Amino acid sequence: MSDPAAEFDGPWKEALDLYFRQFVELLFPDIARDVDWDKPIEFLDTELQKITPEAETGRGSVDKLVRVWSLSGIQEEMFVHIEVQSQKDLDFPHRMYRYNHRLEDRYNRMPVSVAVLGDDDRWWRPEEFTAGRWGCLVKFRFPVAKVLDYYRREVELEEHPNPFAAFILAHMKTIQTQGEPAARLGWKLRITKRLYERGMGRSEVRKLFRIVDWVMALPPPEAKSFNQELVAFEKEKKMPFITTTEQVWLDEGRTAGRTEGRTEGRTEGRAEGRAESLSTVHAAIEMCLKLRFGSPGVELMPQVRLVMEPAALEAFLLAIETAPDLDTLRNLLPPQA
Repeated sequence: MSDPAAEFDGPWKEALDLYFRQFVELLFPDIARDVDWDKPIEFLDTELQKITPEAETGRGSVDKLVRVWSLSGIQEEMFVHIEVQSQKDLDFPHRMYRYNHRLEDRYNRMPVSVAVLGDDDRWWRPEEFTAGRWGCLVKFRFPVAKVLDYYRREVELEEHPNPFAAFILAHMKTIQTQGEPAARLGWKLRITKRLYERGMGRSEVRKLFRIVDWVMALPPPEAKSFNQELVAFEKEKKMPFITTTEQVWLDEGRTAGRTEGRTEGRTEGRAEGRAESLSTVHAAIEMCLKLRFGSPGVELMPQVRLVMEPAALEAFLLAIETAPDLDTLRNLLPPQA
């Protein structure tokens, strides 16, 4: 079975929201040194959407606009415009120029536009846009960070104190393991286990794991192996940071989302997709009950199958981790007929 189609847009949007400072410090250190991080930063995504129609970007592109304050010279507000391009696009330099120019018109100040190239072509590196005729010329240059520049620098990323390095490594290995689910499984386990050694608290590990997990999608057999090995690793280390219930919910929820997406627009397909989603989540709950409570836990499944609301199922799934006994869980379910 081939691996699932890689998704970069969603993980990058969340990664930039969670780790903007770490992103800048890792990939654009010269800019990071001139930002006053003691002052609040402000995401201006709504403003950016006004000058960047979706039809101009589309899948494979993520853009962000962030207001920061500079340290050098007269302290003033600055605008950082970020474009993450995960697919090769020959119009990309021109788009960088257009957005920069539109933002300058809007704010009467030229923003700093930077690009992250997350595509699979090591040699594609657009860094400027030029146009002109008859002596009229414009030349626009922008800083670029290329994910594949870290090729053969895996150890450097693993040992880097900046948590964003783990996400860059995950993105790179997702590119390099297309069509090789076993290799991706190995790297996902390696990257995830390394999260526990970074000295972060449980909430930080889970937050970073979410985007690593999202970008490194696995087909069902390898996803099952990943979950089993992660559970064994956590037991060995006595560090239950990423619980079985959370991981199963992530996997099954993502599967259900893809199913519903494929059936959108067809009433019959949506119904089948919803039924498949509920069946999948019920199976995930059954697995978690068996892992936590053994056969007695599985005996709750007739009551669980009476629950049809996704939010209620999610709450019950998460409750399995902390419930002191089966009676506590049983009281969360509707009575069996």
